[in-house]
Amino acid sequence: MQEKRRIAKATGIMALATGLSRIAGLVRDMVVAAVFGAGYAADAFFVAFTIPNLLRRFFAEGSLTAAFVPTFAEVHHRDGAEASREVLRICWTLLLLVLAGVTLAGIAASPWVVQLIGYGFGDVPGKLELTDLLNRIMFPYIFFVSLVALLAGALNVQGHFLSPSLSPVLLNLAMIASALLLAPLFATPIVALAVGVLIGGILQLVMQLPVLYRFGYDLRPDFRFRHPAVRRVARLMIPGIVGVAIYQINVVVTRLFASLLEEGSVSWLYYGQRLFEFPQGIFVVSLAQAVLPSMSRQLAAHDEQGFRESFRFGLALILLITVPAALGMVLCAEAVYSLFFLGGAFTAYDVSQSAAALAWYAPGLIFVGVSRVVAPTFYALQDTRTPVWISFWTLLVSVGCSLLLMEPMKHAGLALALTISSIFNALALIWLLDRRLGGIGLGALGQFCLRLLPGLAAMGLVVAMFLGGVDWQVKGSFVLRALLLGGVVTVGGLVYLAGCWFCRVGEVKQGWELLSARLLRRRRGGDDG
Repeated sequence: MQEKRRIAKATGIMALATGLSRIAGLVRDMVVAAVFGAGYAADAFFVAFTIPNLLRRFFAEGSLTAAFVPTFAEVHHRDGAEASREVLRICWTLLLLVLAGVTLAGIAASPWVVQLIGYGFGDVPGKLELTDLLNRIMFPYIFFVSLVALLAGALNVQGHFLSPSLSPVLLNLAMIASALLLAPLFATPIVALAVGVLIGGILQLVMQLPVLYRFGYDLRPDFRFRHPAVRRVARLMIPGIVGVAIYQINVVVTRLFASLLEEGSVSWLYYGQRLFEFPQGIFVVSLAQAVLPSMSRQLAAHDEQGFRESFRFGLALILLITVPAALGMVLCAEAVYSLFFLGGAFTAYDVSQSAAALAWYAPGLIFVGVSRVVAPTFYALQDTRTPVWISFWTLLVSVGCSLLLMEPMKHAGLALALTISSIFNALALIWLLDRRLGGIGLGALGQFCLRLLPGLAAMGLVVAMFLGGVDWQVKGSFVLRALLLGGVVTVGGLVYLAGCWFCRVGEVKQGWELLSARLLRRRRGGDDG
């Protein structure tokens, strides 16, 4: 119960902080859509941003975090704080050198990489050149944000989740300020947005340093790269990079296919994926990052039963959140784009096409969420090969589905292809983990999902009934429509929770008990004071 309480607390903190970041991200996308629309310049920017984002996930969100956190947690638990500080200094020094080389190589190779990813842009005069310029400006972002990921991993093991989760807010604010204030100063206004990305990366890193020093860490250079823990991180990380690389190749191939379609397809997919990532970033990533340190601590302490319980609890929470979120995105897609994006350079046609992308992305949220809990479990078990092989087959599934669906369904077919590949990835990982652990309680998870259905059905009926009476292709009063959409989402969420409560979904009651106990402790603490 203590670990469940710790996971729930960490998830809550990270979800709140990440929620603020996602709101800032939504405002950012609204500003970008209003200023730049979904055409020539926006397509160039989103393809250019694909490349540093791809490498960010190589070194940051994917392989680095999954390899570093379990190793660092084990050293901290077994050898103490001073040993963990030493490991962080060596990893920091090594990562600085590696990232400096990657950044310089990326800037030098930019023209060839851009031509590969944005191949379809070659038919539009100047579009590839603009994409190359934007990519060169933004490429150093990978340097700063990967260092942020390393420091965030150390802070998470210490039980501090707030500042790493809040740091993306600075990126969003930098991009908003650049679009509104700097864009008029450039001959090519979209260049200001690339400058904002670079500034945001620097600010994210600077934000972590005071917190890190408060925990007693320092970042003196340490070149003892043969340290056993550092070698273990590298050994775990290299296959992890391959696995993340395969996933990112999937994203790149999707952008490549989109560049061959109607102009604006890259942008519609981007906006669809951005809103798809909204609940993913708030809940899925937060929970996955909260569960990994707990499972790593339990494995380090040889607590296999606790490890299984933490895993099942995390998976149940993921399903509890992502299933209604996916349904909600399908039902609310057009309303959301109409409310937040319609106007300026963003047309009603852009609304309908972005909404179509989101609707086909949405079911994949459930399976992406499951994968974000299951895949790090293999890393915590010191198994990096299995997720790599599954990622490879997932790529083949995605490319095959994209080729089959892009002709009849255009950009929506590419979104559906990614959803199908996400389903394959999650099911394959679960099946293999079930075999590896000798059972993970899949039958109980199936019964858990069945108990969600009545609440989902009631929620879907309520949301569809209230939103269906509005013509979202026509711009209306922002305040009135925001109140309507917010009210519908709130009521739908409450109806879903009520359905789960009456169907005895235990995780809802456990979450309520954890929250009630925490509020009671705070109140008693206030009374004592």
